[in-house]
Order: sequence, then structure tokens, then C-alpha cells
Amino acid sequence: MNAPLKTLKIDFVSDVVCPWCVVGLGGLDTALDALKDEGIAADIAFQPFELNPQIAPEGENIVEHIGRKYGASPEQSAANRAMIRERAGEVGFDMRMTDDSRIWNTFDAHRLLHWARETGPGQGIKDAQKALKQALFTAHFTENRNLTDAGVLTTAAEKAGLDRAEAGEVLASGRYAQAVRQAEDLWRARGITSVPAVVVEGKYLISGGQPASVFEEALRKIASEV
Repeated sequence: MNAPLKTLKIDFVSDVVCPWCVVGLGGLDTALDALKDEGIAADIAFQPFELNPQIAPEGENIVEHIGRKYGASPEQSAANRAMIRERAGEVGFDMRMTDDSRIWNTFDAHRLLHWARETGPGQGIKDAQKALKQALFTAHFTENRNLTDAGVLTTAAEKAGLDRAEAGEVLASGRYAQAVRQAEDLWRARGITSVPAVVVEGKYLISGGQPASVFEEALRKIASEV
């Protein structure tokens, strides 16, 4: 296997309650694995985007939420979940959303993700932010956990190899709130209105939960241009 010759900077703008972000990350990972032998690697930073910043603390039933927000019937909502479940399965993710699942406010999750990228290297954890992102995806989509619950969030941090006690301190203190708000404002100002949005080298945009082949082709082309 060749050593990476070119490392692309990738900003993965997403929310942890976005199912297409699960699909997109899986496709991106598969593409990057295929590109290793071509000397193409990536430094991925997960950037915050809240799909439902005004949602109530108790969350909202997913069927009611999708119906209210998009006008989908319960039958349409179920069919959409089945389709997403299939796409997620193709990238190795076990998605178990049901009619009883809930959508949650994710601001605290984004604060922890910011902390993970900042503190992970100091704790000797490679790709700590990505590990936490994946743990949060699992907590929400596979285990149907409450993402506003500090215990759920600190458990996800622990599963990612991060210090659970420090994660709890971050949540209790409100640390990184301003940094997350500023990042959200920045990406909105740059025109990001839906996720996942994969921004490569600050200027190339790949939108949506694309399959690996789309990411692979796009990243190969970008690598040849930068």
C-alpha cells in the first residue's frame, strides 16, 4: 500500500439526527478506503448543523415531526425509513428507527463533538471526533437514546475512548457553546442549507448521502486539481 501523497481537507457538515448523514459518511469512508492505494487521504472535521434547533426539550415523535415539517403521511414516513434503512445497511450501519422513535435537540451533542476534535489528540485518541460522531449515530439511530440526556452523551464519549468525566464537565459548564454557534453561522453564511454537505478544500461541495462511487470519482478529480 502506498503512503498517502495528498491529504484533502474535508469539512463534513452534518447533524447527528440526520439519517442521510449516516449514509453519506459511510459512502465517504468507503471511497477513501478505495483511494488509499492512489495516495489520496483526508483530514475530516465534523462541522455542526442543527436540523431542528427550536425543538422542545422533550423532543418530538418522528412520525409527527416528519408530518409537520414535510407534510408526509405516516405511510410515507415508514416507506422513507425503510429506504434509508436499506441504504444505511449497504454501508454497514444498523438503523432501527420505528414509529415510536423521537427527534431530539442536538446542540449539546455538537458541543461534545467540538470538544472531541480539540481534546482527542491530547488524550492520545486518533480520530476522536469521528469516533464520537459514530457513537452518537449509534445512540440515536440504533439504540433510540435521548440525545439531550447527559448520561447518553457521556456514554457515547466513553465509547469513543474519551474521558467520560471531562465530557460531563463540558456539558455541565456550557463550554464551546459560542464556538458551535459561530461555526453554525459560518456554514449557513457559506450557503449550506441542507446536510450532509461535504466541503473539500474549502471550495468543492458534494451534497447529500451519496454512494461511495460518487465520492470516489469526485475526490479523485479534486485531488488532481489541488
